[in-house]
Amino acid sequence: MKLSRLALAVALAPSLALAAQPASHEEALKLSDTLITANRDVEQRSDSSAASTVFTRADIERLRPASVPALLTQVPGVQVSNYGGRGALFSLNIRGTSSAQTLVLIDGVRAGSATAGGAALQYLSVDQIERIEVLRGSRSAIHGADAMGGVIQIFTRRSEGEGLRPYVRLAAGSDSTFERSLGLSGGNERTRFSLSAGLEETAGIDRTRIAPAPDADDDAYRNRSLALSLSHRFNERLEAGFTVLDQRGKTEVDSTWMDSLPYDEYSLSTTSAWLNGRVSDIWSSRIELGHSEDRQENLDKLFPGSTVNNSYRDSVNWLNTLALGNGHSLRMGLDYLNDKVRSSNDFTVSNRDNKAAFAQHSFQGEHFGTELGMRHDDNQQFGSENTFNGALSYQLDPDNQLILSYAEGFRVPTFADLYWPAGWGYQGNPNLKPEKSRSYELQWRSQLGPATELEASLYRTDFRNLIAGTPDWSTVDNIDRARVNGFEATLKQELFGWHGDLGISIIDPRNRETGHTLANRAKRTLNLNLDRQFGSIGVGATFTAVSSSYANAANTTELPGYGVLDLRASWQANEELAFDLKLANVLDKDYSRLAYAYNGQEYGYREMPFAAMLGVTWTPNL
Repeated sequence: MKLSRLALAVALAPSLALAAQPASHEEALKLSDTLITANRDVEQRSDSSAASTVFTRADIERLRPASVPALLTQVPGVQVSNYGGRGALFSLNIRGTSSAQTLVLIDGVRAGSATAGGAALQYLSVDQIERIEVLRGSRSAIHGADAMGGVIQIFTRRSEGEGLRPYVRLAAGSDSTFERSLGLSGGNERTRFSLSAGLEETAGIDRTRIAPAPDADDDAYRNRSLALSLSHRFNERLEAGFTVLDQRGKTEVDSTWMDSLPYDEYSLSTTSAWLNGRVSDIWSSRIELGHSEDRQENLDKLFPGSTVNNSYRDSVNWLNTLALGNGHSLRMGLDYLNDKVRSSNDFTVSNRDNKAAFAQHSFQGEHFGTELGMRHDDNQQFGSENTFNGALSYQLDPDNQLILSYAEGFRVPTFADLYWPAGWGYQGNPNLKPEKSRSYELQWRSQLGPATELEASLYRTDFRNLIAGTPDWSTVDNIDRARVNGFEATLKQELFGWHGDLGISIIDPRNRETGHTLANRAKRTLNLNLDRQFGSIGVGATFTAVSSSYANAANTTELPGYGVLDLRASWQANEELAFDLKLANVLDKDYSRLAYAYNGQEYGYREMPFAAMLGVTWTPNL
């Protein structure tokens, strides 16, 4: 099927009136029981076939995570390895997949590096975030490449309602850590805005267990952030808006080299503009324009010069939803993406386009529902790729639902995978093929009682042409076959005034050629949150447990498991003033999630030791 033919068929639909979703698209960002990312349109979480977790602004303020990766550890099936505290590199595994196999969106715009493959979420300030949606499982038939393991969408701060609503937050804690943020939001029935800025600084910790002098010191981190959103409703049928998020700063890193003091200067930004409206009583349409930048410059205090790896992404999306009646709906869309790299490394190819069209039909009846979708991608380098998804849901009774689903996924190699220049014993592999996957999943969703909710999933994902480092790490190559079998469950319970969230995940990730477990994937994880409100005082605890894993593909270096306990408390002193306290890693566990060898010496990264953070938030009434 040619993309141009499908594009023509969509274009010949009734004339585009530059209209789109109902106003509930922006309003849904405040609600915990809605979902936007799964089908790129507002729906109830209970109606979506995707296994998902949603963090609202209220959740973020209750949990008070130090970073976005720290918050994601609360999602069942998600493993995060943070290599050395705030501002350090990290790896993210959703259902056993790699960081590069997870699509990250910020206000609908693809974020991340076109060279490294992942998104630098460690640089995002949680104070600039309104909402995070995490989808577990492939959504490539809707979102295209990179959505093999799942999708993470981050929404920037939005207006709290009509009138002017300012806030100021100050916090201080261990390792000379300071946070300052302020914002102003407001509007009226038609126009709403939010403007916020922040500054985070920390002296940090020594990120590696063994670092040669003079680099055996603490590694500092500094981040300046700015977020802006503006929306205007012209009438009941037409609404427009834009968002801007900018993060920039400096982070010190450790090196295995003698006489070296390296650091990175970074700048991450996304800009989105959208036009929403209703063309007719059954047809809604949305146009989105997006631009993102991931700029990294690596420098050293003891040596002149630097290396640069900058990624630029431009996108245009046209989304359409047709409410056909009797429970039937049809979603169609066209996507365009351009990736560009500017680097001090000489890449053979540094620019490529991707054009795509997708369509998905959904039916929601009294007892069962269906979902069937297809996407066609035309990549400038790798040609055409079709992906499919399907789901069947059955309502056993008002409190129990079963969902059986199938999804395909793919990921094209990054520019670094393909063209990293030869040097220091490593180089890219221009012969790489795109990764592909097929996933099968059975979900059970149950309201076991008035205060008890359970969601459980059994799944299997088969991979072909998985991209991984060769045994000697001289390059990367395609693994012919790999698979992940998994089980995950979440249980929410209200008991004696306490609210509890329990999440567990069990996976078996295998290289089917060697039989070895895939590196840096723990087979078992558990996370537990307990919270209770005593009038104006709130208390809570989080316990996270991770089993052992292997640091290398040969399974010769084992990393021990660990458990981490965090405590938190809050006090709403009055209508305008609130205090919060976070005690992280209360048991002061000493653990690392990555070990590596160099020149016969084994190194390991450190995780954050015990840390305390005390904050105050002032929200004056104007």
